[in-house]
Amino acid sequence: MSASLPHAASAIDPKIAARSGNGDHLAFSQLYDQSSTVLFSLAVRILGNREEAAEVLQSLYIDVWRKTVRYDVGRGTPIAWLLTLTRSRAIERLRSSSPRVQRQDGSSDGILNLPAGEFEAPADQALRTVISKTLSELPQVQRQAIELSYYEGLSPVEIATRLSQPLDAVTARLRLGLSKLRESMQAYWEHDKSA
Repeated sequence: MSASLPHAASAIDPKIAARSGNGDHLAFSQLYDQSSTVLFSLAVRILGNREEAAEVLQSLYIDVWRKTVRYDVGRGTPIAWLLTLTRSRAIERLRSSSPRVQRQDGSSDGILNLPAGEFEAPADQALRTVISKTLSELPQVQRQAIELSYYEGLSPVEIATRLSQPLDAVTARLRLGLSKLRESMQAYWEHDKSA
């Protein structure tokens, strides 16, 4: 992981965290950009499974957006708050495992075998669908760069090295792909807010 990532996460402005839970799309986007890689790495370390870690983070960010969890300035920094929430949810997920779906380590978790929506509110499934659809429509090189960044926690330099591609090309792919994801999510949020 790039040394700049923890620094960016630790430099999250408390006002951004507070505004994220009050419907400010730009603040939420900034909070996500500055914290997602660090939180994902923590969840993967605890769960030992990237898919489960991604689900934990998705649930966490949805709860932040929907004001289910709120940042309290008096209780520490935004990144400490998010790390605590991530750790708690990942450990809770480990403890609540059931024997229905194979995990990467051979253990099981019943959530993935259930029909879509049984463990998620309909809006959560709708957001997941929007993100999945947008990712699937991205050019393969953009999708690959985003997946390596967000699911494996690689920096642009590490992605360029792994793919044997110029750093400028990788950076451009990340920027373009993330821009398309933000547009799709913003359209979803605007529609969700007006509904």
